[in-house]
Amino acid sequence: MGERPVELEILRYNPETDREPRFQRYSVGCREEWVVLDALNHIKETVDPTLSYRWSCHMAVCGSCGMMINGEPKLACKSFLRDYVGVIRVEPLAYFPIERDLVTVIDDFMDKLARVKPYLIPKREQPVSDGEYRQTPAELKKFKQYTLCINCMLCYAACPQYGLIPKYIGPAAIALAHRYNQDSRDGGRDQRQEEIAATEGVWDCSFVGACSEVCPEHVDPAGALQQVKIASTVDWYREHLMPWKKK
Repeated sequence: MGERPVELEILRYNPETDREPRFQRYSVGCREEWVVLDALNHIKETVDPTLSYRWSCHMAVCGSCGMMINGEPKLACKSFLRDYVGVIRVEPLAYFPIERDLVTVIDDFMDKLARVKPYLIPKREQPVSDGEYRQTPAELKKFKQYTLCINCMLCYAACPQYGLIPKYIGPAAIALAHRYNQDSRDGGRDQRQEEIAATEGVWDCSFVGACSEVCPEHVDPAGALQQVKIASTVDWYREHLMPWKKK
């Protein structure tokens, strides 16, 4: 296939030399089957080696090439150039500080992810000689969808609450906490609930649902958050109105 001209307007920012971000336009020849990430790689290799951005797998698995493409949080490796008309504007993910060009500082997300303990906390320890922890297909189905999260942070860039309330733990972290809370092998729910059932946890969610709309793996974090709200409400009733049923 031949090439066609494509114009990309890319946000540039070097904290060492720039007082504020600016846009720079590039006109390059691109192949019809290319995605935005291919165009960025082409620009970096042939036009401007100073352009900075993150990417790794080019297979929509690693989640590292998340960015705003024409104002929407997208994975650059899944955004085909043929789906866009006119100038394509590329910016770093919204609501995250810019480190350089399209690279954002993700410390806030990583800190919040660690707070919800996104790993198995076994109900009971058992020696390796006892074999694996077994699950039924029905038990696996309860949480399998939420294991698909690739930590791309698109849901954070789409979430208006995260933009308004910096302390909000956010959709991906809460959905991952829910994933482990639903796991029949796990016994760490009480520890996670201290974080996700707090005001800055699930109750700061206004259920806009944008997080699920932009999720490239169809994890449905919005659905997970609503399930956490229901479970947390049941916890409250048990504790305050039915203390004899408290677990």
